[in-house]
Amino acid sequence: MSVPLTTAATEPLAARAWPAAPGNAELDLAIGRTLASIDRNLRHFGADFPAPSSTQSVYPAIGNIEWTNGFWTGMLWLAYEVTGAARYREAAEGHVRSFHARQQERHNTNHHDLGFLYSLSCIAAHKLTGSEIAQEAAMGAARLLMERYQARAGIIQAWGDLNDPEQSGRMIIDCNLNLPLLYWAGEQSGDPSFKAAADSHIAAAARHIVRPDGSTFHTFFFDTATGAPRHGKTHQGYSDDSCWARGQAWGISGFPLVYRHNGDARLLDVAKVVANYYLNRLPEDGVSYWDLIFTSGPEERDSSAAAIAACGLLELARNLAQDDPLRAAYEQAAAGMVHVLSERYLITDGAPGSGLLKHAVYHKPNKIGIDECTIWGDYFYFEALVRMTRNWQPYW
Repeated sequence: MSVPLTTAATEPLAARAWPAAPGNAELDLAIGRTLASIDRNLRHFGADFPAPSSTQSVYPAIGNIEWTNGFWTGMLWLAYEVTGAARYREAAEGHVRSFHARQQERHNTNHHDLGFLYSLSCIAAHKLTGSEIAQEAAMGAARLLMERYQARAGIIQAWGDLNDPEQSGRMIIDCNLNLPLLYWAGEQSGDPSFKAAADSHIAAAARHIVRPDGSTFHTFFFDTATGAPRHGKTHQGYSDDSCWARGQAWGISGFPLVYRHNGDARLLDVAKVVANYYLNRLPEDGVSYWDLIFTSGPEERDSSAAAIAACGLLELARNLAQDDPLRAAYEQAAAGMVHVLSERYLITDGAPGSGLLKHAVYHKPNKIGIDECTIWGDYFYFEALVRMTRNWQPYW
């Protein structure tokens, strides 16, 4: 019998009345509004990218410098899949050339978010078009990500100088979404070290980032000399012992996405633990506050966490047995979130450069992007719509 990856118990899922799942007409309307927004922004940004978060709902234009740039390219690939329109493919292929140069020149690549950057841009391009330059760029990014693997701790360091004892040994829950880049690279190259590193990292996340009550630390530190676990800490949450909502959503999404690659069914059990904790702490409309310590009151919501969680719940549900009672519950919750986001959080008449989902939070402690749009929230909202309307194969 296999040893569980986490000692956390799965909370019983509280009863909740979700809105009815969106029908075909509602989903088509939401996709149409999303495409209209992408078209406005495609003309507005040209070869540039939206900044991570908006200012008064409009994204500043930036070059290919941020950890978030892949989300805009991912939206273009989703638009191409949905419509077949050449303008989306041509724009995304221009981005692919930029991403190829970025990894080749090591331009702002000294961090773990290479999966966010290259899965949604270059792996997507390779899967959809067979692009060799995209394949080469993604392989280069995977090799850069492997440089951050700390062998004794068995984790990929998030950011910071690998040789700085004050920064080394830090893993974060977000990195679950970066691991598919390594699994893809292992499959493409036949090199087992990519998969081994990803397997080690996800196991460490399950054991140390997931707390016994099913909540998560944002970050966790290890001693890189001995591999010993040290302590959990927040970076963007309310406090070290609270539960940052977007981090919990990364967990809901990341554990089942990794299961897709390595087939370890224990990851689905971990995902259930994390999902139930999140769902049991939502306010009336199903869109979380920026930290799950808040369930009511004047604190800001984070619509981006809801969009990520919806995608994660749909990925988790599709991997559960038909007779698993949580399968239908997760599908219902995801559909309810998408309905609420479409009805109450969607910007339908934005100016060029504006985002899709209002009322998101980037970094509350640092006072960045509070009650604004975030480009990852927009991406995951579109991904959720695509997941709900077709048998979509993830870029992750």
